[in-house]
Amino acid sequence: MTPGCLTMSQRELDRTEWMQEIGERRATQAHVAERLGVSVRQVERWYRAYKADGAAGLISKKRGRPSLRRLPDTLRVEVLTLVRERYWDFGPTLAHEKLTELHGVQVSVETLRQWMTNDGLWAPHASRAARVHPPRRRRACPGEIIQIDGCDHEWFEVRAPRCLLLVYVGDATSRLMHMRFVQSESTFNCIESTRQYIEVHGKPVTFYGDKAGVFRVNTKKPLGGDRTTQFTRAYGEINIGLLCANSPRAKGRVERAHQTLQGLLAKELRLRGISTPDEANRFAPQFIVDYDIRFAEGSDK
Repeated sequence: MTPGCLTMSQRELDRTEWMQEIGERRATQAHVAERLGVSVRQVERWYRAYKADGAAGLISKKRGRPSLRRLPDTLRVEVLTLVRERYWDFGPTLAHEKLTELHGVQVSVETLRQWMTNDGLWAPHASRAARVHPPRRRRACPGEIIQIDGCDHEWFEVRAPRCLLLVYVGDATSRLMHMRFVQSESTFNCIESTRQYIEVHGKPVTFYGDKAGVFRVNTKKPLGGDRTTQFTRAYGEINIGLLCANSPRAKGRVERAHQTLQGLLAKELRLRGISTPDEANRFAPQFIVDYDIRFAEGSDK
């Protein structure tokens, strides 16, 4: 604060003006008490402070002092140390869940968000560049369209080689219907994963994928054939349609699921010590149940 200057709230400025009114005998203490909604004795105390110290006497004595409800600095250091060591790439909400579940830390999500922001461990969404992509209208019935896509990511970080996750998301509800870790988005892996999906959920009306080679022939001048891939032919024989999106945003539900999975699933695999695709595929059903409870449209959260 600049020497000779006072920092006052609007309420304190109003009180100063009323104290001036009383000092110049243009208002009584009872009138001011009625206008401000306080007792006459409170106005008397303010006026005594105003006469003794001027406007500075009306400034709250709590300003600049730490709150009595402030959490100990030792707790803040302990929590941020845990975040740096184990949860450096977690968001505040997920970090709060793990700190509460695994370490018994009792702080609110908002407090943790403020600590992580001030410490440079989290950038608030408001400070990020806005990206607007209006969502496509959902289909009315579950199973009418299932969005399918492969997500290539370091799911096991440095514990195992990079692999691909085939993800099946319901267009109507954004439910994570099925997922399977594979080495590549090959025809065999896609057919085998889809067979597993059908055994659990039955046949969908349509699969909605991208323009990868497993779903369509991308060669401009193929030497032969009817431009139908083995995947398309196999599921056409059992009356399952296939749509190919023209852009990632067109199948935005599965693309957004990729972002969530990259931020959540990889961390869950790390915390559980899972380091192989086979172990991850055995864990997948348990993870899917928890994911749908938290993120699916219309789920009980």
